[in-house]
Amino acid sequence: MRRTSYQKGSLKLADRKNGKAWEYRWREVQIDGSIRRKNIVIGMLEDYPNESAAQAAVDAIRLDINRQTPQQLIKDITVETLVNHYRQHELPDIFEKRKPASDATTEDRKSYSTQSIYDGYLRKWIVPRWGSFRLSEVKAVQVEVWLKGLCFPKSTVPLARGTKAKIRNIMSALFSHAIRWEWTEKNPITSVRQSATRQRVPDILTAEEIMAILDKLPDPLRTAVELDAFTGLRRGELIGLQWQDIDFERLVLHVRRSVVQMVNGSTKTEASAKDVPLDVELANTLLQLRQTSPYRAETDWVFASAKMKGKQPLWPDSLWNRRGRPAVKAAGITKRVCYHTFRHTFGTLLNASGENPKVVQELLRHATLKVTTDT
Repeated sequence: MRRTSYQKGSLKLADRKNGKAWEYRWREVQIDGSIRRKNIVIGMLEDYPNESAAQAAVDAIRLDINRQTPQQLIKDITVETLVNHYRQHELPDIFEKRKPASDATTEDRKSYSTQSIYDGYLRKWIVPRWGSFRLSEVKAVQVEVWLKGLCFPKSTVPLARGTKAKIRNIMSALFSHAIRWEWTEKNPITSVRQSATRQRVPDILTAEEIMAILDKLPDPLRTAVELDAFTGLRRGELIGLQWQDIDFERLVLHVRRSVVQMVNGSTKTEASAKDVPLDVELANTLLQLRQTSPYRAETDWVFASAKMKGKQPLWPDSLWNRRGRPAVKAAGITKRVCYHTFRHTFGTLLNASGENPKVVQELLRHATLKVTTDT
């Protein structure tokens, strides 16, 4: 039996063992036509401090429980409702505040790092501006004008074109999600023009500058930067290394995970999980670090946090701000340098030396050659 009416369900604050939680109840029609009452916990009171916030989260669930309802009976939903539904289905680890499943693959689920980035753009830019709009009210020209005027918070400095392009692309993904669930028939964002061309060329380090920085860095950051500069590892892959990932005999580094915000997740893409070759000197540097580290077991982090007694790796941002930035300044380098600078430098120096683009792609572990050539 198909449901022909739209049901809203009921939301109430219930007592749980770990505190007060928002509970949502609704009816579900069974195959035999009988009705079964169901309920789900939306979140704790501290997650949703008032009923309005909890209702916003419920809106996405209502769309699912009314999936048997003819679409013409469902009113034009808001962008915020769509965002909540998108987060529930496309950003499940973020939405449910859980650790990524160990068997999750990038084929059927975005990596935790990608989910985190998408969620940040949704919360910071898209929902504040477009959350209250109905899908039918979002127009391409309006979005284009808005993107053109976007600046950093409390500043007149415009956002980079690349950042604006990411915002546009995520908005487009939202509408594609809505089309898939048959809540709209068109994606207005496909008509939004927004260049992703860089406004400034990223800083590239010379071999001499890399050595000057290494000379000023203390371990373990020195070893981390050396590894970053001569393998092109991404930041999350770098701090996600465990000793079991390094094959000192075969001189190979296995990239098996990426740690973002101290969450152990999968690599960015399937190509990112390819093995990385090590040269003898770099392997010796890593071996020396292991011999001096109190955390040298196979499953210990290579760059383990002494403060956390080795249970988690070092926070990369705080480590760079405390040790990295002063070292760059002490080396007399005025370029803007961060972890990604070393990865970008690695690829650029390979290209400048005349290396085959396909080889560069393999070493950087890009998903496609186009990503390599564009970057």
